[in-house]
Amino acid sequence: MQRYIVSYDISDDRRRMSVYKTLLGFGERMQYSVFRCDMNAVRKSELKLLLAQLIHHEEDQILLVDLGPCEGRGATCIEALGLPYRPPSRAAVIV
Repeated sequence: MQRYIVSYDISDDRRRMSVYKTLLGFGERMQYSVFRCDMNAVRKSELKLLLAQLIHHEEDQILLVDLGPCEGRGATCIEALGLPYRPPSRAAVIV
C-alpha cells in the first residue's frame, strides 16, 4: 500500500464538488483541495479513472504525489509550518 497526496485545481464549482466527493471515498482531507490517500495499485487506477471522467482536461488539474509505502517513508514525510499536521486517527465505531 502506497501513500499519496492528491491535490486538485478545478475551475468549475460543480466539477470541483464532484471531485471532492469522489476523493472522500478514497482518502482523508488534509486541506481544502488536498487529500491523503492510502491505496494499492488497483484503487489508484480506479480513482484515476473516476477522476478523469469528472474533469475538463483543458481547464482542470489533479496531481497525485507518491510519498512511498504507508509504513515507511510515507508515514513520516509530511512536514507542516504553522499549525501542526495531525494524521486522522482511525478507530472502530461500534453501533
